[in-house]
Amino acid sequence: MPLHRSCCWLVASLLLLLTPVVQAAGTLDKIRASRTIALGHRDSSIPFSYTGNDNQPWGYSVDLCTRVVAGIARQLGLEELQLLWVPVTPETRIAKLKSGEIDLECGSTTASLSRMRDVDFSLPIFVDGTSYLSRRAAGIRRIEDLAGRKIAVAGGTTSERTLAAALAQHRVSAELVTVSDHQHGLGALLQGKADAYASDRSLLIGLALDSGSLTDWTIGPETFSYEPYALMVRRNDADFRLAVNSVLARLSRSGEIYEIYDRWFGYFAKPGARMDNLYYLNALPE
Repeated sequence: MPLHRSCCWLVASLLLLLTPVVQAAGTLDKIRASRTIALGHRDSSIPFSYTGNDNQPWGYSVDLCTRVVAGIARQLGLEELQLLWVPVTPETRIAKLKSGEIDLECGSTTASLSRMRDVDFSLPIFVDGTSYLSRRAAGIRRIEDLAGRKIAVAGGTTSERTLAAALAQHRVSAELVTVSDHQHGLGALLQGKADAYASDRSLLIGLALDSGSLTDWTIGPETFSYEPYALMVRRNDADFRLAVNSVLARLSRSGEIYEIYDRWFGYFAKPGARMDNLYYLNALPE
């Protein structure tokens, strides 16, 4: 092979090897250059990420992301950093992140091994799982109180299987009433067709918040499954992921994370053992 062709191949090979390194530092470079960060948010994932009556994003995940943005601005030495909020859905969130339309997804996404083929995740921000919502007047305070009751649950969901297993484990006999979705589950409660509705705890909190009558509801203290939520970032972007995790770790070390939790979930209950353990493990030292 001629010398000049060998040099061309060598340069091309080096560029291919260097490409992942350039991409890994891309998000912080992009933010520094544009002085803008694009955040993906959900329209109706109450209370994690939703659009309020003022057409602005609100929620637990949104609060965490705004603190992350402030931390990144300090790290980059920027006095101002413009926030660009971009609506996403479960179907579009990964594609918009990979394409660069958003830099950080602030929603209610479960970190899973299968998703890690396409994206990366921050430290976990929430531990979700199946529980049950009931009217406070029904006097349901623990799973044993569901004995002889009617429990609505969306058919074909993991909550349906998890609830059945939990009832069997605690030897509680109850009637399961299958509904098509969360709103129909809430409707069954309002119409007296069910005494409780089972789903992910965070979704139950959202239903109660959306009902407009918070004092009417109570959520069971138990959680019957495991779904770790996290903020989604682009894959192989270690510098940006570290910047995000540095802020989340600081929030846990300082205890500020509990103030954010109380703002969105504290009305119903203090953080349980899972959330306490999560915040403890997230409090990584500098």
